[in-house]
Amino acid sequence: MIEIKNIHKAFGDHQVINGVSATFHPGITNLIIGGSGSGKTVLLKCMVGLHEPDQGNVVYDGRDFTRMNFEERIAIRKEIGMLFQGSALFDSMTVEENILFPLNMFTNQTAQEKLERANFCLERVNLAGKNHLHPSELSGGMKKRVGIARAIAMNPKYLFCDEPNSGLDPRTSIVIDELIAEITDEYQITTIVVTHDMNSVMGIGEKILYLYEGKKWWEGSNDEIITTKNQELNDFIFASKFMKALKK
Repeated sequence: MIEIKNIHKAFGDHQVINGVSATFHPGITNLIIGGSGSGKTVLLKCMVGLHEPDQGNVVYDGRDFTRMNFEERIAIRKEIGMLFQGSALFDSMTVEENILFPLNMFTNQTAQEKLERANFCLERVNLAGKNHLHPSELSGGMKKRVGIARAIAMNPKYLFCDEPNSGLDPRTSIVIDELIAEITDEYQITTIVVTHDMNSVMGIGEKILYLYEGKKWWEGSNDEIITTKNQELNDFIFASKFMKALKK
């Protein structure tokens, strides 16, 4: 479980996050949604320590991350898996080497143990046998799946996904969404997905946090979002669907 309590973050005179609090539970897909500039990615970066909040606390299973020094944070960072928006694979490394990267950095496992873990993760994302390909040889969807394999290599308790469907076609987006949801449920991970994709919201949004101008504006499930009376959220939903229709 991850708790964020009264998070504030500003850059100069621009207040990006304004008093956001929420609780994210394990075993379900927790989504943070909102329009461009709503603060969702900044909030995620505050949660993983890429930004320091100006005020408030980020608590991992009772451990206050914001009050820890660099050395104390290492233990929690080893429990975090991260899927970046652009997959962020190392172009010069093979698929196998990309997945081995966190294992080489953070574990004392033998070479055989690390290879077995890498192969397991590749099988889990349906890429068995693709070990020696380079990112340039992969489709966009395959890159995302390698990114997921690397993110779960350390058997994380917490998984953060920043716009996992960015740049993907609708069919591949569904595959990635379903894979994230399956892994979350299977391993009871606390998963947080930042997205503006309404297909993801309706497909896997078990808990949804909607940000508007840096504030928590609505919270609920994908069942509840259908009947919401929240005007700004309805405008966001309509705009998302309208833009998708224009692109078809």
